[in-house]
Amino acid sequence: MRTRIKVCGVTRREDARLAVALGIDALGFVFWPRSPRYVTAAQAAAIASMLPPMIWTVGVFVDQPMEDIRRIAAEVRLNAVQLHGDEPTASWGLVPGVCIKAVGAGEAFTAASIAAWPAGVYPLADALDPLRRGGTGQRADWAAAAVIARVRPTLLAGGLDAANVGDAIARVRPYAVDVSSGVERSPGIKDPSRLRAFVEAVAAADAAQQP
Repeated sequence: MRTRIKVCGVTRREDARLAVALGIDALGFVFWPRSPRYVTAAQAAAIASMLPPMIWTVGVFVDQPMEDIRRIAAEVRLNAVQLHGDEPTASWGLVPGVCIKAVGAGEAFTAASIAAWPAGVYPLADALDPLRRGGTGQRADWAAAAVIARVRPTLLAGGLDAANVGDAIARVRPYAVDVSSGVERSPGIKDPSRLRAFVEAVAAADAAQQP
């Protein structure tokens, strides 16, 4: 199965256009005001409006009120909501669209705990930082992420770039890889050559797994 690609922290139309041209599957918009990749709902909606219908849009939120999440999701027409804070389990099923929950792979997340999650909630294995909440360039615990990926379709994030994503795919077998800082010039500004190299590296890793 082909590994899907999500490019997160998108802030510019030109970066979105290139990502789409390269064949990525989803774009992530960060709506947490403390992030250096923060965008407003209006900015994200302007970018989302130019996307082909098969490209998913994902909104990233950190411990934000559900009414704000729902309002932004409706304005941008998000396909999925990614919760990157300490949101209680009871709130996961209340978000509009698909729910993605970021977890610090290697902490207390075992196969049993992930299996007990509500149906339709998908884990994103990351190297969580309690202050910056992702996009730090720190690598996730791949061994722990592989355990999670065997239980439920998993997105893998955390320090991925063109140089290591092939190894990550071989070891974790994630449903999708999620990249942000690994394809940037600076926070929120994607580097075309790095993004292109990342997509090519994912394709090569998938080809290497074919029988």
